[in-house]
Amino acid sequence: MTAATVYRLDVPSWHGRPPLTDNMRLHWRQRAERVRLVRDGVHWLAKQQHIGTHSHVTVQLHYAPGDNRRRDEDNLNPTSKAACDGLVDAGIVPDDTPKYMTKLMPKLHAGHGFQQLWLEIEVTA
Repeated sequence: MTAATVYRLDVPSWHGRPPLTDNMRLHWRQRAERVRLVRDGVHWLAKQQHIGTHSHVTVQLHYAPGDNRRRDEDNLNPTSKAACDGLVDAGIVPDDTPKYMTKLMPKLHAGHGFQQLWLEIEVTA
């Protein structure tokens, strides 16, 4: 049996909300700014945690919105994509293709009065 290590990275938010969702209709420059925020943030947080280089990781974005309104998990896919690209930029894996990275559907958690957005990276040794 192989042991797994799970790392948690707090993903940068945009004024208290997820930076990117499928429902946003942004100008290309605004979208690029938000992608850069997530991608660079995850890159540097991964470097700070000394995750290292691996042959394969499993990644899942988590979001606790702070309230209990209805939301779709798949709307968070653009934020998840930018976060996965940040892991590649950090050198955790060579690419974000299925050979190196399993991307799980983003997960929503019940609101508890404050918002959290984080990425869990599971590394199997």
